[in-house]
Amino acid sequence: MTENGQRHPAIIGITGASGSVLARAAIDRLLAMGVPVIATASSAARMVWQEEMDESFGAALERWSDSEDFAYYAAADLRAPIASGTFPTLGMAIVPCSMATVAAIAHGLADNLVRRAADVCLKERRPLVLVPRETPLNAIHLENMASLARLGVTILPPEPPFYLALKTIDDIVDFVVQRVLAAMGIIGQLSPEMRYEGPSNPSGTSHA
Repeated sequence: MTENGQRHPAIIGITGASGSVLARAAIDRLLAMGVPVIATASSAARMVWQEEMDESFGAALERWSDSEDFAYYAAADLRAPIASGTFPTLGMAIVPCSMATVAAIAHGLADNLVRRAADVCLKERRPLVLVPRETPLNAIHLENMASLARLGVTILPPEPPFYLALKTIDDIVDFVVQRVLAAMGIIGQLSPEMRYEGPSNPSGTSHA
């Protein structure tokens, strides 16, 4: 989407849940597609990233910053443009999304940039996708997510598509990222290899 020649960015928020690889893949995919990205990450997100990833968060920021389509704001920077509803965006995905962040958004707490940007998406009725990483879920988690779902938020757990018989974690990550972008309306549909096309033998007859 453009306005006066300006392409609207997608916001990627990163929080302290496990699954940093999902955030990296989402940003990589958007930039490869030519979609501008504004990212923000909590301090807990950076700690988890350090534990899970072979590329440091700082190195990833440097790599993404080689693109003129990328911008990053610290979670404490509430002066960032995405903290205002007057700044147009394509919406936001929080990937991965911690239960603390789910709870904060569900109760209107906007005490850092990740949460404030999500709150802006809610009040401006822009796409908001949360990729929660927690199991098992207790009643508080479920009630918070149900509350957000009733407001139009897409709750998208990173579930493997067992029916597609994907072979690697990278394949599953790619599937989840495509689902996130589709939920945001950035892509119209998943790539052919990530779509279920029905049984290979729909007639149910045997050729043996």
